Amino acid sequence: MHQISKKWLSIEDLGKLLANKEKLSLSEESQTAIQTCYDFLHQKINATEQSYYGINTGFGSLCNIKIEEKELETLQSNLVRSHACGIGDLVPEEVIQIILLLKIKSLSLGHSAVSLPLVERLVEMYNETMWPVLYQLGSLGASGDLAPLAHLSLPLIGEGEVFHNGVRKSSESVLKEQSWQPIQLQAKEGLALLNGTQFSTGYGVWALLKAQRLSKLADLIAAISMDAFACVTSPFDERLHQVRAHEGQLQTAANIRKLLEGSVLAASPKETVQDPYAFRCVPQVHGASKDTIAHAQKVIEREINSVTDNPNIFPDSDAILSGGNFHAQPIALVLDFLAIALSELGSISERRLYQLIGGQRGLPAFLTPKSGLHSGLMITQYTAASIASQNKQLCMPASVDSIVSCNGQEDHVSMAANAGTKLYKVVQNVERLLAIELLSGIQALSFRTEKSSPIIEEIVEQFRAIVPVMESDHVFSEDMAKALSFVQKIDANKYL
Repeated sequence: MHQISKKWLSIEDLGKLLANKEKLSLSEESQTAIQTCYDFLHQKINATEQSYYGINTGFGSLCNIKIEEKELETLQSNLVRSHACGIGDLVPEEVIQIILLLKIKSLSLGHSAVSLPLVERLVEMYNETMWPVLYQLGSLGASGDLAPLAHLSLPLIGEGEVFHNGVRKSSESVLKEQSWQPIQLQAKEGLALLNGTQFSTGYGVWALLKAQRLSKLADLIAAISMDAFACVTSPFDERLHQVRAHEGQLQTAANIRKLLEGSVLAASPKETVQDPYAFRCVPQVHGASKDTIAHAQKVIEREINSVTDNPNIFPDSDAILSGGNFHAQPIALVLDFLAIALSELGSISERRLYQLIGGQRGLPAFLTPKSGLHSGLMITQYTAASIASQNKQLCMPASVDSIVSCNGQEDHVSMAANAGTKLYKVVQNVERLLAIELLSGIQALSFRTEKSSPIIEEIVEQFRAIVPVMESDHVFSEDMAKALSFVQKIDANKYL
């Protein structure tokens, strides 16, 4: 059981929570903070005729329209319904889970003035694996991720759909199954649910957890390709990297040295003095991606632990402040940056693959023993090139775009949600590219008579249990699918 509290929630904490499938509970501290903020707001509403944005006024450009007290609950429910305008592909359940968790975390900090029963219902939904059905399209990443978070909120009022234990159902039917009554949204609650960056940040968390793993896998697979291509090892000497002391570069070079330790192939004399950049510059390229991942982690962790709705309530200082914490510009920028950094891991991977199949350094063309009669891995490189090129197209930054909305009230938006959904595709593509390189690197090693390092030989043995040496042409997509499955399951932390 993981207790949601005001304590800093790190990416590492989140990764463990998700991996262990822990259930959630609210700490006493969070329960008190939520209740105190809720009580303060309702005392304020009852004691004054003052207008507060989104609490007793309309929304967006309708902010100057005062709403009567008897209609405040209707106002909030109407907000959720009217803003549930998502369309397109469905958000994967593993991402929805993160989005829901992040919304709970933000509301638990006690500056949103929602009721305790509302947050407890969100916790119950999480614990019952009740993931609201969300759509990928609809958010501009300013005023919060409005459309997707509206869909996230619909089940609270008994509307919309959910995935319950993997089955898509109406929220109404699932609430009946659970004997739950729909929540009657009160002043500000609909707005607090919809304002926020949890959709964009949820995609960022998912991608970041994958990125940390992919970064190590890229080093591991590159080391395999280096030995297969008979590369020299001097570019990984620690002294070289100490005089250009980027942390990611130092770490990558250390990883390569560890992975190649004990390799007869690596230690054998080489005819070449220098290798192509795709091998020689792995510390510099992979290292720069590592540094970007580290930067993205800092920004995303701050966002996880932030209050991003509007207005924000400060009971201790008797203040209700309307501002722009829902603007997702910080997230939009790092999601774009992360996509570029990960795309580069895939781009340089495709280049190593290209070199491996080129008939150089004693390796047969396209890594088949009968080149000509067999095409070998010729077209796997076409596939990799196609994927690498798509990643480049996906890396056009979403954050440089903005479209005016809401009658000009929302005149600059971040497009963080589009950055997040693009990043999701980039991550999937990088996994595919690394899988194709792994398939090719291990096939290339089969033509070497000397042994690689103990680590690499262990990986080769595991891989060969599911993908045998390719002696002749066959349907290579089947091998690629098995290689992808292998890449998705291998524990890189075991080796690095």
